Formats: sequence, structure tokens, C-alpha cells
Amino acid sequence: MDKTNPNTEKRALARLHGLVWAAIMLISFFGMIASDGVGLSAAYTIVNSFLYALIIYGNISFLYPRLYQKKRYVLYVMASTVLIVLAGAGKAVFVNFIRKNDFLSADKLLRIENYPVFFLFGITVFVLSFVFRMAINYFIIKRASEEALLQRSQFELKLLRAQVQPHFLFNTLNNMYYEAYMDSPRTALLIERLSEIMRYFVDQSTQETVPLATEVQFLDNYIALERVRIKPEPGIEFQKQYDAGMPIPPMLLKTFVENIFKHGIDKISGCNKVEISLIQQNGFLYFKTSNTINRHAEQARPDGLGLKNLRKRLAILYDGRFELNTKDDGEYFTASLKIPLHESTMRNS
Repeated sequence: MDKTNPNTEKRALARLHGLVWAAIMLISFFGMIASDGVGLSAAYTIVNSFLYALIIYGNISFLYPRLYQKKRYVLYVMASTVLIVLAGAGKAVFVNFIRKNDFLSADKLLRIENYPVFFLFGITVFVLSFVFRMAINYFIIKRASEEALLQRSQFELKLLRAQVQPHFLFNTLNNMYYEAYMDSPRTALLIERLSEIMRYFVDQSTQETVPLATEVQFLDNYIALERVRIKPEPGIEFQKQYDAGMPIPPMLLKTFVENIFKHGIDKISGCNKVEISLIQQNGFLYFKTSNTINRHAEQARPDGLGLKNLRKRLAILYDGRFELNTKDDGEYFTASLKIPLHESTMRNS
């Protein structure tokens, strides 16, 4: 997908702003020139444009993102009121300055009846700027959504194009399975598990959700293959208590299990103990892994790349409504995850 250079976009946006303000100033100037003359019209145009910009950019660039979007509504209203009052008072003083020779006299400057129209001007411009900022937010979100859909469509298209070779491999593995079944049933079972893992990667990993039982079957297959690779086989306990049909994003639990076999298996001593639990309770899924620490290998950081990527994905899926923790007590490394299982609490992946 072709990506627009951010600097090019900023320059184009700056040019657009310049054209809009030039148009506003020209319309304002020629709209007043018949009644006020060239000099006054130019002065009014410059001051009005400055005050418009003060209100608009003060709101959309400072007050809105720093106060309104952070839900500090009371402070936002107070600061907006101050901005409007300052802009309205500034315009009132300027008008008195150019129309009255005695504009600085207290009785002229402090007359209340001179100010409401200028404050109304400020409120009108502020409301327009607020609507404009909301419209900007809408188009930003809409564009991001369209880009995400486009990227996903392109990814799925590439995946479909790449499925010819995996399906050829699946057929080959199936043939190997039938050939091995009579002579070595254990080997045939391993071939079957490998085929299921690869099929899960190809067919299920692009789905928004998969049944929890499918994710667990993937973990079982992965653990079974790792058992064969490691001698002596590690002691692994996998406790399960869940609703098989509950939907869950695919490939969400594999990082914990991968880290066990990547960092936690001590092949020198052969003393390896792994405990895994998957418990569904009160609308939440609790996934926990615990393994003896491998003292003969360089220890990975507790929050390595795999866990960092998982945390980012969880933040997108659950918007902070999850818990991911790791603990190293010197003997065991433990990783735990808690996620809500109600579909309404999960965003589209």
C-alpha cells in the first residue's frame, strides 16, 4: 500500500489553512469596504482574523486535546469562558479605539452595553471551532478505520495467494501420516499434530475469534511436539476448566507457552517442571504458566519482545481491561493473564 509522506501531508494542510484564511480575510475586507473605507476595513479584517484564529486554534489545538479529551470538562468550560471573554473584550477595546478618540476614558471603556455583542461573536466562533474539531476527529477515526480495513484485506489476499503451498504441504503430511501409521503410530500422531498446528496458523489465525477449545487444542499440539524434542521429557501439568465454545482472539495464549520452551527448559540438568492453568470464572479467563528457571542459559528479560507485543495486542483488543503480570522468585518464573470473555468488552482485532 502506498503511504503518504507525513511531511507532505502537513505541508498540504498548512497550504489549505492559508487559503482558507486568505479567503476569510478577503471576504471580510470587501464586505466592509463600502461602509468603512479601505483603512478601517483593513484594520477590522486584521484584528477580526487574529481573534478568530485565537479562539479557533486556542480551542482545537490546546483546550480540546488537553482538557476535553481527557474528560476534564469543568476546567475545559472555565478555560473556554476565559478565552471567549478575552477575545470579546479585545475586540470591544479595539472597536472603541478606532471609533472613539476618548476610548480610554473609564465611562466609555467600562460600559456594559458595549460588550455583549462582542462576547456573542466570541461564543459563535468558539462553537464553530468545537464543531470543526469534532469533525476533524471523525475524519481521523474514519481514515484510520479505512486504512486498517485496507491493510487487513491486503493481508488476507496475500495469505490466500500463499495458501497453495501450505495446502500442498498438508496433503504431503497426510500421506506421510498414513504411511507412518502402520509402522509407527507415535510418529503418525506427531505428524498429525504438526499438520493441525500448521492448519491453525493458515486457516484460523486471521479470524477475529476462534472457539476457546480450538486455541487450547493448538496449545496441546504445540506442547506435544516440544515434549518429543526435549530429553528427558519435562514434567508438564495442564489444568483446564473452560467453556469450549467461548470465542477468543486466536494466537492469544501461545506467547506464554512459547517462552517456557524457549527460555525456561534446562536441557543440562533435565530438571524441568511446568504448570499451566486455564480457568474460566465469573466472566473472565485466567491463564497462568509457571516453570522452573533455567540456570544454565542467559536469562531473558522478564518482559521481552514477545510479552511486549502481546501487551500491545491486548491493549488494542481490550482497551486496558486486562491484567498481564510476570514474576521471578528465583526458583520459578510465573506469567499470568486475566481477560474478560464477554464479546462486548473486546474490540475488533
